[in-house]
Amino acid sequence: MGDPFIRHIALLGFEKRYAPSQHYVYMFLVKWQDLSEKVVYRRFTEIYEFHKILKEMFPIEAGDINPENRIIPHLPAPRWFDGQRVAESRQGTLTEYCNSLMNLPGKISRCPHLLNFFKVRPDDLKLPTDSQVKKPETYLMPRDGKSNAADITGPIILQTYRAIADYEKSSGSEMALATGDVVDVVEKSQSGWWFCQMKTKRGWVPASYLEPLDSPDEAEDPEPNYAGEPYITIKAYTALLEDEISLEQGETIEVIHKLLDGWWVIRKEDVTGYFPSMYLQQAGQDTDQAQSRIKRGAPPRRSSIRNAHSIHQRSRKRLSQDTYRRNSVRFLQQRPRGARPGPRSPGSALKEESLKTERPKPQPAVPPRPSADLILHRCSESTKRKLASAV
Repeated sequence: MGDPFIRHIALLGFEKRYAPSQHYVYMFLVKWQDLSEKVVYRRFTEIYEFHKILKEMFPIEAGDINPENRIIPHLPAPRWFDGQRVAESRQGTLTEYCNSLMNLPGKISRCPHLLNFFKVRPDDLKLPTDSQVKKPETYLMPRDGKSNAADITGPIILQTYRAIADYEKSSGSEMALATGDVVDVVEKSQSGWWFCQMKTKRGWVPASYLEPLDSPDEAEDPEPNYAGEPYITIKAYTALLEDEISLEQGETIEVIHKLLDGWWVIRKEDVTGYFPSMYLQQAGQDTDQAQSRIKRGAPPRRSSIRNAHSIHQRSRKRLSQDTYRRNSVRFLQQRPRGARPGPRSPGSALKEESLKTERPKPQPAVPPRPSADLILHRCSESTKRKLASAV
């Protein structure tokens, strides 16, 4: 394997911390060439010092000799007082700055100074201790990437979950759990791995080991969609349990139920079963982005966890595979032959309904009148006697 480099840097948001004094740190998701993903925390003053050194290392690209040759992006200097409004307004600037860094020539985007700055530090793995006054507040970036300070009304309250069983981590990016541990969920990934934090620890945790404190987790799962969404398998999987399905790489299937634990119910012709969502890619998506999820492996299923202790006495039961199969067969029978699942606009549906109502129904064809000899030959004996007496 070659020298390490960074493939992408994404700004997740920022944290407002109160220890040792009130300050703000920005959260970056750094994706490396080995498909690993790390979350690092940096103050804006640190980012600006990094920016100044980078300009000194590459004076030509920084425009110090000729302004027309500048390719290193601009970054405004920090202010004397950095309040929450300033921290919010900088998110768009930092997002553009990181994107520009990754598009620079390799001698800059892969230089040791840049790589060392975004490497995981001990402070990134050690959460700040909660002060006696307030707990750190987390503000996440909007999903569309647009940050508008006027649209932010307050901190995003992270959801709190509880561990239902012990979990031993298998890599440095994961976090171990003990039964009863309470964690804050920072990011929910469709792969079934959630990024969580707990006091002085943070890392990826299987969603199957977590349940919310206020309601059963099954209530968060969306309803099944038996129309199905077309997906392609990007990695082969061999079923380990009876309700799972084995598939080879490159097969086309339909997803009918997206569960939060990362094990989706899929349909291959008229066969249904569980399949890890991280091995699936929606048609038309970037393959490299999907491949980056595979390295961590599929999370364990809830049914495979032994000695699980839930605090909820009642919870919605998961659907059985028999129910999935019956509903799928019923939908497939109703689907027109040759029709494939796909997005349909409400306008097209209304148009089809209007055509059905306006189109006149075809009239049945009138058969030709049989001849008199044919009628006399086919009629009953009673009819023949009546005809003979009438003559």
